Amino acid sequence: MTVHRTRGAQAIPAAPETAACAAALEVATAYCSPALLNHSVRSYVWASAYAAQRGIEHDAELLYVAALLHDIGLVAAFDSHTVDFDVAGGHVAWVFAAGAGWQAERRQRLSEVIVRHMWDAVDVREDPEGHLLERATGVDISGRNLEDFTAGFQAEVLARYPRAGLRDEFLASFHDQAARKPQSSPAASVRGGLAERVRANPLDRPVG
Repeated sequence: MTVHRTRGAQAIPAAPETAACAAALEVATAYCSPALLNHSVRSYVWASAYAAQRGIEHDAELLYVAALLHDIGLVAAFDSHTVDFDVAGGHVAWVFAAGAGWQAERRQRLSEVIVRHMWDAVDVREDPEGHLLERATGVDISGRNLEDFTAGFQAEVLARYPRAGLRDEFLASFHDQAARKPQSSPAASVRGGLAERVRANPLDRPVG
């Protein structure tokens, strides 16, 4: 795995050098806002760095593609009025993976990882990629488990991939999803106090 070295012991992981990863970045760049794109990339960074710390074996290509596409169901072009955004994103990712030439079982795994990022917890023994993405998105959205990373590493990641107004954009999107789909996962998150947790995220506080 390629890494960008930092001043401390941790390093910022780079994308696996595969055609599917390059295509996933191209798709995310084309359809996501700058804030959502950087959130997706940071989600991979947090996940991959955590896996390296803990020695968690995983499929780096699968994890990267899932991270880049995990919120694709929130963007206007793929927003579904009938299913949860994470489920819609899983369907989009399945189609993407078919175009990338992935076998059916691997496409299904990609879809599962994306859907499971909205779970409260994913067992690392059963689904390491799902576990890593669920944990990483929690870090980036609400600051949950942020203590896994040094302050220096956090600063390096934010300097390379700025938040660009993610907090307000993300909350507006989830409130919109909740209003239109009251039985959806975003609606459950909103009812569970998502806004308070997101607004309290230390990653959105000015450095220094």
